[in-house]
Formats: sequence, structure tokens, C-alpha cells
Amino acid sequence: MTLDTSPLRPLGRTRLYEDLVERLGEFVVRTNLRVGERFPPERELASRLEVSRASLRQALAVLEAQGFIEIRHGGGVFLRRSRGFGGVLHKLVERRARLPEVLEARELLEVRLAELAATRRTEEDLASMRAALVAMDAEIASAGLGMDGDAAFHHAVHRAGNNKVLEHVIDGLAEAIHETRLESLSEPNRPRNSLLAHRRILDAIEAQQVAEAAAAMRAHLRQVADVALLRWEPSVDDPALP
Repeated sequence: MTLDTSPLRPLGRTRLYEDLVERLGEFVVRTNLRVGERFPPERELASRLEVSRASLRQALAVLEAQGFIEIRHGGGVFLRRSRGFGGVLHKLVERRARLPEVLEARELLEVRLAELAATRRTEEDLASMRAALVAMDAEIASAGLGMDGDAAFHHAVHRAGNNKVLEHVIDGLAEAIHETRLESLSEPNRPRNSLLAHRRILDAIEAQQVAEAAAAMRAHLRQVADVALLRWEPSVDDPALP
């Protein structure tokens, strides 16, 4: 099968660094490159894009730091994650800047709501949590990230906490929380690990073990915070940065 290499056309000289990342993202989408598959050789990429190999390597290094690709020395460049690949660099920088505060707020709010859920949950609440995990499991089994099931589970925990003020506050963060969920579940092997973490939270809430529910939720949210975007340290010398 012949790959569609049209996205690998030459670039203009303005915003070269950022354009390289976007063009490689376009290539991933247009060719339907799958996780684990190899990009064309570096020499071919540089030639088609009409850029120096040094410029290409700079873009690849950033993509690797963000968790999108894996560079195997002597083996080539492989796709590690496709969702979000090739996003505009300055938007990634902005998202990276706000994620820590959102994650900090999630931990403060959701650990407390897990504690409350362990004391106030009803059988209806437990049924909602179980249904959410069944849905998440099915999504993952179908090669999805489990986003909807994940969101439904956390919503069920919030509702079980039965504190309307805390629910209102966390609902106001819905869009920002969605970003943290997407970043986390896009990490390799994370959807299945998150599902297991949710089951530990559910077990503690069902058993009405307050301290255990809090600890399980805190451990889960710290796993959520372990994402490539936050491990990446953008350089002030990056030409795409504002």
C-alpha cells in the first residue's frame, strides 16, 4: 500500500518549528498511521519537507518529550500516541501552564468528595458507579480511551458525596477537567490502569472506608497528573513560543 505523503510538502520559513510539528501531525492523520508504526526515515522526511535535519530533529525531540513519538536510535521514529498529535505548540504550552492548578484543584475537591461518598452513598449511587465502570471497560475493549465511562464514574462519586456546593464548584471546572482526563487517558496503558484505580475507589466507598476511599482517590489523581505534557520542559529558546 502506498502512503499518502502529500502532507510532507515543503514548508515556508516562518514559524518553521511549529509548522514542522503541525505538518507531521497532518501526515499522521492523512496516512492513518497507527500507534507502533514507523515514520518514513529521517532523511526522507527532511528532504520532502525541505528543512535541515537539525530543524527536523528539534521538532522530533519536542514530540518525543510530549509523549507523541518514540525515537529508537538506529531504529527510526515510531508513533506512540496519535490523539492530540500535531497540536499548535503555543496552545500546548498554554495547556501545560494551567494543568497543574487544575489537577491541584481536582485533588482538593475530589478526595473530599470521595470521603463524603464513603459515608453518604446509597445503593443507587453504587449502581451508577458500577455501570460507569462497565461502560468504561467496554470502551477500552473497543480500542477507545474510556473517556465517557471515566467521566460518568467521577460524576457518580461527586453525586454520592451529596454536597451541592462542592458539586457546583467541580462542575464549573468541567472543561478544564476534560483536558486533564484526555491527557491522562492518552498515555500508553493508562485507560486500563485508570479502570483498576476506579475499582479500588469503588471498593472503598462501597465498604464505607473513609480513609481508604480518600487514599484511593488521591493515588488515582496523582496518576492522572503523571503525563508527558507535564514532564516536557519547553525551552525559552523555542522559536514557536510567544
